[in-house]
Amino acid sequence: MKPKLSLLDEELVTQIIDEACQLLIKPGVKVQNEEARQLLAEAGAEVDEENLVVRIPEKIVRAALETVPREFKLYDYEGSPKVQYGGDAVQFDPGSSGILVLLPETLEHKTAESEDLIRVIKVADALPQYDAQSTAVVCHDVPKDLHDLYRLYLVMLYSNKPIVTGAFTNKTVHRMIDMLAIFAGGRDELRNKPRAVFDVCPSPPLIWSNFGAGQLIALARAGIPAEIVSMPLAGAASPVTLLGSVTQHAAECLSGIVIHQLAQTGSPIVWGGAPAIFDMRKGGTPFGAIETAMIDSSYAQVGKSLGLPTHAYLGATESKVLDTQAGLESGMGALVGALSGINMISGSGMLDSLLCQSPEKLVTDAEGIAMAKRMIDGMKVHTDTLATGFYEGVNFKGGDFLKQKITMKLFREEQYMPGKVIDRDSMRGWRESGSMDTFTRAKLRVKEILASYARPELDSTHEADLHAFVLDLAHQAGLTELPKLEDAMPV
Repeated sequence: MKPKLSLLDEELVTQIIDEACQLLIKPGVKVQNEEARQLLAEAGAEVDEENLVVRIPEKIVRAALETVPREFKLYDYEGSPKVQYGGDAVQFDPGSSGILVLLPETLEHKTAESEDLIRVIKVADALPQYDAQSTAVVCHDVPKDLHDLYRLYLVMLYSNKPIVTGAFTNKTVHRMIDMLAIFAGGRDELRNKPRAVFDVCPSPPLIWSNFGAGQLIALARAGIPAEIVSMPLAGAASPVTLLGSVTQHAAECLSGIVIHQLAQTGSPIVWGGAPAIFDMRKGGTPFGAIETAMIDSSYAQVGKSLGLPTHAYLGATESKVLDTQAGLESGMGALVGALSGINMISGSGMLDSLLCQSPEKLVTDAEGIAMAKRMIDGMKVHTDTLATGFYEGVNFKGGDFLKQKITMKLFREEQYMPGKVIDRDSMRGWRESGSMDTFTRAKLRVKEILASYARPELDSTHEADLHAFVLDLAHQAGLTELPKLEDAMPV
């Protein structure tokens, strides 16, 4: 009785996987990491060292798929399981790696700094619709060498939730794992109860860079979940047809899974992505386009057919402000992702094709997420009869059902009750409360959340060790001290 979206029939799914395996032979995959090529060669793949092209036989792909965990969990700071990867579990996290934030008073897009990321973290922490945090924006008040790990540092300080993150270099991925291990109590404990999943991106078409393949190997050997974020761009960096792009996505993911499993059999990995169509008029990458959502839904269906955990980038928009377009595109994306049963859906809060993050959009998107989750809960049978039992004693009066005890008992189970961002008042009530539009209500909600926020209680030794670790890296990057943070523990 739960609704489900499937855009492909079984024949198409089979053909996509078959053609993806053909692509792994001809033209093959360009693998720019020497260790990855060596692992592939030892497994029986044909390696052209001159051109760095690897041809991977289907039997190697099938063997790797057999060893991928069908499910795994992410844990919060206290070590409690909070996120389920695998099956049809649906969860959301804010969009990641934005470089700008929306200034709500002027509507300008400002280069992001520490205080901006902290605001996003606090808002996402307060909203139950977000099952995980993300390293949502890049902070430009620290040196470039710290950009990836410093984002993780702030999330670890200001939230207890699981984290969707990613490294920008092969060197920093190890440092970020060490940071997570400080709070977990060591690398072995982190392996047993991972708090974070790391996005790893191939380069379209069919390229695993030295950085991307190196990350797959490092994460596999550390036992930290990897999330492949394949990014076909339909009509530019992948075939113009949606099915062609889904097939390229499958080839990139399959080759990444092979590298990952050859590095460490049985390490957790996710079939994910951030594809888009290519807008032929503007040359842009519309993440809010319905065709982009169709690619996401379809590739997730392919991944599910293989029994793999899934991820997608949905719920974003090309709009530059929080307007009707932003709500339309973001809400449709969230609903498509939820109906497709995608395990982790990233993208909330993001404007301007994933460039800009907005706390005000986060609170608005949270309402769309709640509606999407209510939809996938489906139609529920609460009573022995569907309707006839409700008519005992009804006297053809409009309010009779309001008097029934069962109405008070069941209405909260049947209806999602939105927060203050959504207006359901009468015209008179709306005017009396200030005639506010959605964006104004969102701004007020963000202010409420920030005013009531309390930083999580962290083990003081863990916090001091983390600060010392990051401060040492800051010194190596030429920074004498880290940016001053509000509510931070004196060190």
